[in-house]
Amino acid sequence: MKLHNRLAVLATLGLAASTGFAQDEEGFSGRAALGYLATSGNSDSDSLNANFDLWWNYEPWSHSLAGRAIQSNTSGINTAKAYGLTWQSNYAVNETDYIFGLVAWDKDKFSAYDQQLREGIGYGRRFIDRERHILNGQAGIGARQADLRNGMDQNEAIVLLGGDYRWIISETSEFSQTLSIESGSDNTYLEATSALSANVRDNLALVISYTLKNNSDVLPGTEKTDTFTAISLEYAF
Repeated sequence: MKLHNRLAVLATLGLAASTGFAQDEEGFSGRAALGYLATSGNSDSDSLNANFDLWWNYEPWSHSLAGRAIQSNTSGINTAKAYGLTWQSNYAVNETDYIFGLVAWDKDKFSAYDQQLREGIGYGRRFIDRERHILNGQAGIGARQADLRNGMDQNEAIVLLGGDYRWIISETSEFSQTLSIESGSDNTYLEATSALSANVRDNLALVISYTLKNNSDVLPGTEKTDTFTAISLEYAF
């Protein structure tokens, strides 16, 4: 079964996020998640989902490290296997603007790109900072080194664009939307995630998320778009 046809709905128990703005707090904070779903009967399947986010904020610097992993099997056959890590450091120029640098790595067994490594620098700005609405945007330049599934390499300069929107619906619920675009002469990579979370108690929250990944240029027989849907219980610290 191809990855783009697999809808991985994961009932998750473990570590991850509350609806608060942990990434805006001074000092160290984070969240992590681990999910597992198994079915049996006419077909046997199991899915494993893990992710974490860590933040270190000491003005004027702030740093973040994010990791993601997913693996799925159907009737003993591996149908999804993807990993990713992203590090970003920001230096605040003033209350709304910042300079950033980032390094990101992704590996996907079922993508046209076996793995991709990106480095970039740029400028970001908080466009909206209200009680219930926050919007950040950033743009920059960088480089990408990619290993294709056919054994070829693809190295190119890229333009980076990104956005992060959060809507505080109530004291216990939040909607978030992130968007990342990395565009080069050979390929444009887009990743977007929508998430709705609701606290169930203290720092524990129920989160429903949908992630879309798209490559504009892929090998023949490979789909351009992959999607992931998850239901998770998350805990923040």
